[in-house]
Amino acid sequence: MITHKTKYALKALMALADEKAADAEALRIEEVAERSGAPKRFLEHILLDLKRAGLIGSRRGRKGGYELIKEPRRISLAEVLRLIDGPMAPLPCLSRKAYRRCDDCKDEKTCRVRAVFGGFYATYILMIESLTLADLMQDARPIERFALPEPAGEE
Repeated sequence: MITHKTKYALKALMALADEKAADAEALRIEEVAERSGAPKRFLEHILLDLKRAGLIGSRRGRKGGYELIKEPRRISLAEVLRLIDGPMAPLPCLSRKAYRRCDDCKDEKTCRVRAVFGGFYATYILMIESLTLADLMQDARPIERFALPEPAGEE
């Protein structure tokens, strides 16, 4: 389950991507808050994290504000999830960036819990890594890309 913070980050990125697509000016934080539904004080921290990660930039002055500096198709949803919420792995021994051997594990190679969750996690990672902000912007149901096709009707 994603946190409210991640949901707000994704909605803020979508608002900024909409502005970029419309060739509009940078958005003030109040505008981003209004469009994303995020409380302004909460959004300040989120935008700072997104800026540090190189996804958005900020401008000072009368026409200042925040703007998307990376193309939406180059922003992986997994990148945003990790940035805001940290590691996504269900077990520390499955994490790529925060690997840690489980305290109670005697042998990772024969651990059945790791094997089952590892299979699930590998599938999840393949899906989430392939989805981008562009997918989120244009497709209300991007998960359907991964669904099996409907069987053709018999005639």
